Amino acid sequence: MTPVVDVRTGLSEARAAALLEEHGRNEPPVTPPPTVLHRILGQLRDPMILLLLAAFVVVVAIGDGADALIIAAVVIVNTTIGVVQEVRAENAVAALRSMASPHALVVRDGQARHVPAAEVVPGDLLRLDAGDVVPADAELVEAVTFEVDESAMTGESVPVGRATGDEVLAGTVVTRGRGLGVVRRTGADSGLGRIAAAVVAAGTRPTPLQQRLSRLSRQLVVAVVVIAVLVMGLGVARGQDVVATMVLAVSLAVAAIPESLPAVVSVALAMGAYRMARRAAVVRWLPSVETLGSVSVLATDKTGTLTEGRMVVERLWVPGHELEVTGRGYEVAGTVEGARAAEPQLGRLLRDAVLCNDAELGGPDDGTWRVVGDPLEGALLVCAAKRGLRADELAAMWPRVGEEPFDAVRRRMTTVHRTGHGRHLTVVKGAPESLLPELADPPLELDAARETARDLAGRGYRVLAVADREEDGGLHLAGLAAVADPPRPGAADVVEACRRAGVRTVMITGDHPATAHAIAERLGITRWGPDVVDAEHDALDPGASLERVGVYARVRPDQKLDILRAWQSHGHVVAMTGDGVNDAPALRGADIGVAMGDRGTEVARQAASLVLADDELGTVVVAIGEGRRIYANIRTFLRYGLAGGLAEVLVLLGAPFLGLALPLTPAMILWINLVTHGVPGVAFGGEPMDPAVMARPSPPPSESVLHQGLARQIAWTGALIAAVSTAAGLLADAHGVDAQTVVFLVLGLSQLTVALALRTPRPQRFSLAGRALELSVLGAGLLQVLGVWWAPLRGLLGTEPVSATVLLAVAAAAALPGLAVAVSRRRPAPRPTP
Repeated sequence: MTPVVDVRTGLSEARAAALLEEHGRNEPPVTPPPTVLHRILGQLRDPMILLLLAAFVVVVAIGDGADALIIAAVVIVNTTIGVVQEVRAENAVAALRSMASPHALVVRDGQARHVPAAEVVPGDLLRLDAGDVVPADAELVEAVTFEVDESAMTGESVPVGRATGDEVLAGTVVTRGRGLGVVRRTGADSGLGRIAAAVVAAGTRPTPLQQRLSRLSRQLVVAVVVIAVLVMGLGVARGQDVVATMVLAVSLAVAAIPESLPAVVSVALAMGAYRMARRAAVVRWLPSVETLGSVSVLATDKTGTLTEGRMVVERLWVPGHELEVTGRGYEVAGTVEGARAAEPQLGRLLRDAVLCNDAELGGPDDGTWRVVGDPLEGALLVCAAKRGLRADELAAMWPRVGEEPFDAVRRRMTTVHRTGHGRHLTVVKGAPESLLPELADPPLELDAARETARDLAGRGYRVLAVADREEDGGLHLAGLAAVADPPRPGAADVVEACRRAGVRTVMITGDHPATAHAIAERLGITRWGPDVVDAEHDALDPGASLERVGVYARVRPDQKLDILRAWQSHGHVVAMTGDGVNDAPALRGADIGVAMGDRGTEVARQAASLVLADDELGTVVVAIGEGRRIYANIRTFLRYGLAGGLAEVLVLLGAPFLGLALPLTPAMILWINLVTHGVPGVAFGGEPMDPAVMARPSPPPSESVLHQGLARQIAWTGALIAAVSTAAGLLADAHGVDAQTVVFLVLGLSQLTVALALRTPRPQRFSLAGRALELSVLGAGLLQVLGVWWAPLRGLLGTEPVSATVLLAVAAAAALPGLAVAVSRRRPAPRPTP
């Protein structure tokens, strides 16, 4: 319960100290972080990490130090990535703490004094002036032309007025006037504190890639165990040595595990992050790059993301004329179309809009104009400047001698000016519904003004009416100004590019439904989602159909997370853009949070996985392409790696029934696995993007990574490699050539030709740039042949030297699987999403 406080003297220092002891410091909630060891142990429970650890134990047991070193490095990299993920929530809360005002001006013992914001207590009397950050939730007991910028908390695009008795929230900024407020809530109980708690509670879902690889890991564990048992059983049944059979089974099991997969994933993600950084997008969490490739819904706020975040006068109305105003933002380079026909009414309207105005237009500094004060009033100054009207010149001609500041109840502002003849000019501007009934103009003219105001409001504009009078005459309408926060250049192209990629764009905003719908219509969002949900009146039912929804309007901060979870419950992967404190829980709860780096708050940046340094939403489309490239490269590697492992298993299981008792030794198997899955496998992670991937919508996370026929492709590719290798061994045996050596060569080289066949399409001109896969295949091929030609390796692997003729025949046989794969991939490109 907030203590009773004397609004003249405030609390006493002794009482404040007691309340600080009772309520605690005015800081967002903090939970003790887990230890580093606890984080690491948590990451080691991941199925893929467990699979790698099992492989590590196996390769150490058989003395393969090279593979053991690679696997250990991969485990360390993946564990580090996971630990970084856990730290993100703590960073977001820390940013919330730093956002709070470092000092506050309070009245204690009748004296105003500065105290650390963390020491503000319930009952403190705050003095708030323009530019102050509100340190705690407070109730205003005095307010003089008081306005606050709540955009970081509520998403409102313009400052809002607050009167005596209203509440102001911690973290908001006073933009105008002054006030006194009694603190009602501090720390975890304040609005800022509740958001901090929501950030922690929101948690994160595993990325689609993590979900798929976890399922694949469990399947591979089962398959590896079955293979090892089967090979051992068959060996013992044929009377082979038990120990030798066990070593062979373990070696084959290791070969069946694509232990390069995590390395491929890490390389692919790192390459994606590097490319994104070059496009002014900072990746804070590597797996988020791949997640973008799986996005099916892009949920974005309106103000400053889809729009410029600057109020602009776009339409003017004077009796008999509706005029269009051109130009962008605060730049004064623009025109009023049809101005000549509307004079002198237009000049009168713009003069009044400048006189009844407290904003300032400054600049240009480095070619940039700036508005100081209310953005709505600033837009009127910019519009007048486009017609050559300067505020300082008009103020000198009509000096202000009286004023009634904007009143939230009467919804208008009044100024009185002295003319050059000693007379007085009164100017009033405000909401049309408040001002028009008091005007003395002819009824037909007022009816036309009302109809125009309704039409402009229905098109999403904020409409202001301006009127004036001289001396004691009646108020007469000067005209109407329609103000909007216009779409950013290129925003409509971003929406269309997302649509072509199979990604739905959904707007989530705190603005009025009509305003939100108007912007959505201009951007093309309503073309695919025509329905507008008014979160203030419509139920946000997670079970409802979402396919027709394109806009959520009048959304409170706590509702954003509910909206995201509703889409997620329908199987969608959701990316959320945001820039304010109020966006932090949603940024954390989305599959990927995208924060604006230029105008965004530090809280939003810490809670997000991806930060757009230049605030360009178009970068998200590029990031989606990067994510899809990564996922496509990982699937390509799986076809390559698993097909090779399957071929080795099939050769070892099938060849003995055809007369080859032991087609491969354990050392041969491990060498093939090391050569083919080493550098060539990792090189798949850096393959360039195939343009066709942007025409294919991403699969849902519930689908296996082996979906869309990949398992079938792995099966027939592996079977083909095994068939060619076994046939080559049988022919070699029939002609007196060492069969094991031939099988060893064909099996390894066949996998490398398949790698070349699975390359991403390259440009026609030759360049070494982007040729890592080809170079790694060439190096791996030389190593494979070296296993036959170099005596020390022959002794280690158990191979025999072969003639050049045999080697040519082996190369021809090894090319067959690669040619078959290349022919099968020649198919028409998929059609774009309609």
